[in-house]
Amino acid sequence: MDEQVLRSLIKWPNVPDCFGWLALDRRGQWRMVDEFAQQNKLSGQVIQHVVLNDFISRNYASDTSGRFFFQNGPQRVFITLAATPWIVRIIPSDQGAQLITQCQTVISPSSALSDENGNIYIVGSINQTIYQDLATQQFEKESCLCVALLHDHDLDHFSELTTLREEACSFGGSWSWYGEQLPIDPIHSQELSLRFGYIQQPKAN
Repeated sequence: MDEQVLRSLIKWPNVPDCFGWLALDRRGQWRMVDEFAQQNKLSGQVIQHVVLNDFISRNYASDTSGRFFFQNGPQRVFITLAATPWIVRIIPSDQGAQLITQCQTVISPSSALSDENGNIYIVGSINQTIYQDLATQQFEKESCLCVALLHDHDLDHFSELTTLREEACSFGGSWSWYGEQLPIDPIHSQELSLRFGYIQQPKAN
């Protein structure tokens, strides 16, 4: 969280929250959802501005009820999630492949899930910013269990790491990550938000 953002919260603590105007799509892109897009149930325009994208990513957080938001100075802009709070890519580096989110943070994986549509979700730990206290405007950085949709461009790469078995409505098995065999288990997509405690379409409490 940027220091200037935290200072603005202290200075202007009662700015109304914003809902419905910002979304995270299935490819990890931030989208601006204007009034026309909201009324016509459109996905909105992809934000192309590099500096704005970086600002959103640095100030992306969640509250204790599982709503994710962008802290835009003193205003909290709650985010509509097309899938999960995190979208992950398999990115090569000098140290080997890493699982990197849309916010350029690293996921340390413990397992994966596959749903009825062939989507893959990575389960693991991530350092996440969590809003804790309304009275003190306190944010804390915590290592949390998370779920992240694997970007569809990386499905072929992931398949090269897997050993599969057929399941009733999906598939399971294991995948190799740095010499470990991590499990792949089936899940129905509608179970994800409940199991991992996030809200796809936040509303005011």
